[in-house]
Amino acid sequence: MNSIGKRLEKYTVKCPQEVLIVTVEITDEQDKIAIFRGFSSSLMRPTAFDPDVPVLPDEANILSIDRIASPYNPEAPRYIQKGISWEAMEALLTEAGV
Repeated sequence: MNSIGKRLEKYTVKCPQEVLIVTVEITDEQDKIAIFRGFSSSLMRPTAFDPDVPVLPDEANILSIDRIASPYNPEAPRYIQKGISWEAMEALLTEAGV
């Protein structure tokens, strides 16, 4: 089974017109992670250069996911869906075959 982060990255490869903004809690600290075209990057802390170091660890608690139309403009995001739960996102991942 693929990790949550890898599944979300694969989803954005299959849906390149979308950017996912994932709000998570990692060891009692909140973070926002942007996932686009198969790559993840933290918007609040440094992201490792090594692609084998997961930006979204499996022990992270996903608080919500926003689906945004690309290109992503942080000043004026164009939301497709906002505040999706992990359960609802899992259904989209299954639908997309990831």
